[in-house]
Amino acid sequence: MTGRFVLASASPRRRELLGRLGIDPVVRPVDVDERPRPGEPARDLVLRLAHAKAAACDAPVADVVLAADTVVVVDGDVLGKPVDAADAAAMLRRLSGRGHEVLTAVVVRHDGRVGEAVVSTEVAFRALDPAEIAWYVATGEPADKAGAYAIQGGAGAFVTGIVGSDTSVIGLPLAATVGLLRAVGWDPYGGAAAPQVGPA
Repeated sequence: MTGRFVLASASPRRRELLGRLGIDPVVRPVDVDERPRPGEPARDLVLRLAHAKAAACDAPVADVVLAADTVVVVDGDVLGKPVDAADAAAMLRRLSGRGHEVLTAVVVRHDGRVGEAVVSTEVAFRALDPAEIAWYVATGEPADKAGAYAIQGGAGAFVTGIVGSDTSVIGLPLAATVGLLRAVGWDPYGGAAAPQVGPA
């Protein structure tokens, strides 16, 4: 396979997840405006941002470019990355003792082909007391996480159940990613992936 594998994200979590597939990407962070548009549904938002990130990545057509975006949705509201510690604490209070949806969009492009997917996962939190919310916020872990938590970190102790992809909650749904890569003609396992038509 020719070309490089380019990750259009500074997220160490997405890089680590690609490492599970044996992929060591070239990291090319991009800067896009992640603010939702008025009335924009969460699914449309994450897909638009993933496409914007892929488009903003300056890479040759032979390269594989992967971009992704993740948001948490509760009561129809989108929770992105908290702006400060108080915002993080407020998000965690909203998630306490209930379920929420995590949406991750993935976009890949290679040799003129583009694949996209949006993966939805349901996550349930146990009730959180004010002291543990304060402790968790003080760790700094919520600072750059959608919904102000990292399921692979300290917030793993908050989770009582997951329906869907755990890797999507971390930031990159691996099953969907493999399907998309094969759909654009790049097999992470080294085989000859024939381009597919339709959803991966």
